[in-house]
Amino acid sequence: MSSHPTRTPCRQRPSYLALFLCSLLLMAGAAHGGRLEINVEPANEQVEDNIRAYIGDVSERDFASLRRFSSHARDQAVNAMRALGYYEGRVRFRVLDKEIPVLRLNVTLGEPVRLRNVDIRLEGEAAELGVFQLPRQLRLNSGDQLQHNRYEAIKRFYRNQALRFGFFDGGFTIQRLRVTPDERVADITLVYDSGPRYTLGEVVFPEDAYFNHRLLQRFVRFEPDTPYESDHVVQLIQDLRGSNYFQSVVVDADPQQAQERRIPIKAEVEERKPHSLNTGLGYSTDVGPRFRAGWTQHYLNDMGHRRGAELEVSEPRQNIATFYEIPLNPPMTDSLRFTGGYQTETIQDTESERFTVGTQWNRRLDTGWQQVVSLRYDQDRFRVGDDSRRRSDLLLPGLGYTRVVRDAPADPSRGYRLQVQATAAQRELISDTDILNITAEARGLITLFGGHRFLARLRLGAVGTNDFSGVPPSLRFFAGGDQSVRGYGFQQLSPQDENRNRVGGRYLVVTSAEYQYPLSPSWRLAAFVDHGNAVDDLGDPLKTGVGSGVRWISPVGPIRLDIARGLDSPESWRLHFSIGSEL
Repeated sequence: MSSHPTRTPCRQRPSYLALFLCSLLLMAGAAHGGRLEINVEPANEQVEDNIRAYIGDVSERDFASLRRFSSHARDQAVNAMRALGYYEGRVRFRVLDKEIPVLRLNVTLGEPVRLRNVDIRLEGEAAELGVFQLPRQLRLNSGDQLQHNRYEAIKRFYRNQALRFGFFDGGFTIQRLRVTPDERVADITLVYDSGPRYTLGEVVFPEDAYFNHRLLQRFVRFEPDTPYESDHVVQLIQDLRGSNYFQSVVVDADPQQAQERRIPIKAEVEERKPHSLNTGLGYSTDVGPRFRAGWTQHYLNDMGHRRGAELEVSEPRQNIATFYEIPLNPPMTDSLRFTGGYQTETIQDTESERFTVGTQWNRRLDTGWQQVVSLRYDQDRFRVGDDSRRRSDLLLPGLGYTRVVRDAPADPSRGYRLQVQATAAQRELISDTDILNITAEARGLITLFGGHRFLARLRLGAVGTNDFSGVPPSLRFFAGGDQSVRGYGFQQLSPQDENRNRVGGRYLVVTSAEYQYPLSPSWRLAAFVDHGNAVDDLGDPLKTGVGSGVRWISPVGPIRLDIARGLDSPESWRLHFSIGSEL
């Protein structure tokens, strides 16, 4: 007698019908996965969530698997209750054979265990540091309900602070949690001895590094024998990477290599390619399509001098600019920069051609403000409205201050920017006209619960002069556009002459308020009101623009697309497109 092997459909040559039937069988099997039901008396969402976390996912279990798993699930539920202080809790369970099998837990909590004696102490040098004081949310008092996760969090806090602030020999001499369930009380004793604090040694760079060691040491913000703090090491890494001198940075500060608790620091750096060239096409609703090209030589010598040039071409503006920069101490924030450039511009009713050379001394003050002391020579040839073409020669010393505080550079959730700048010219100093130009700007951002964001902006400006007709357009004020009063065209708002040509104003006032509603981590809706104008008299009326838009947090930074309308303008709605951080 011969036998014939049994063949199952899924082993035959697959067909669309067979695959479809197998898919249905798999879907049907998945549909019969288990479900967990928890009833807690009295109702307690924290306990229920903790039980679910301890038990885990049961959606892949059928009825038989749930029955085998049920006693383990009960034990996990008991452990989850005890972790939150419920040692009297009782758990009853049933497994229901339904179309979707159900594991049902009925939980009775009982009275929780409360803390009786709490003795938490810090000994050693760390006891004198405020950074080791327990945060309010971790402090325990007699009468508090026992929660094991808070007890463990306190231990993690001391260990993490010890590693962060250089107490590498620290440890718990006593760590005891004693629970007496019959009395519903618990006693805690925690004693952490920090031991002595380690210090930071000298930062050593490779002997064969291209850059002069005097320059490299300027990146180090701390002195040898400074008490250890991990933030100092992180800051050094960030400063070296942010210099644009290196393509790789590795800093090693290993406590195991310490001598007499002094940690040697080794910084391995690899220089980037000295030259970079970038080109790009862009678009903004202020100037339309534009082309940009830039060349930078990131270092010319071992002291980190750099130079570069940039070209920008759009329909209303053509600009070429060059710079030469000498890093100072510290090189992250302080520099001496020499600049030169040539620009032609035709916007609204003004035409200008400007040649400029100058120097800037940038330095960061101890208060956190960035100071810029500048001296610039501008030669302008310009025509405003129907006036004849004029030439202006100005020697402009300047002083500016900027302070930016934010929790992230590209897309902050809160922070502010403050900026004030003044430039002046006198006829006695190689200038045709007496001019004092002052601008100030403040921006603020706050994010509330649920990701709701509120932005505010204020920009003010004033120019004083003995002859306003001799002030070039670059030192007059115009309003309107993507970064000004939306709903109006770029530099559309301005005082006008008798022929309605826009000639620029003596004063500038622009305010803005914006609300953003989060759709997802990368998308937001926005609604805003802008109010302002460029005027010759502070009593002149201001213009208002209202609108809405969308924000996309792209890999290259926030991208904003708005549609707005000026309430004082008969024109239709305008689109506004811009890229960059809001602070």
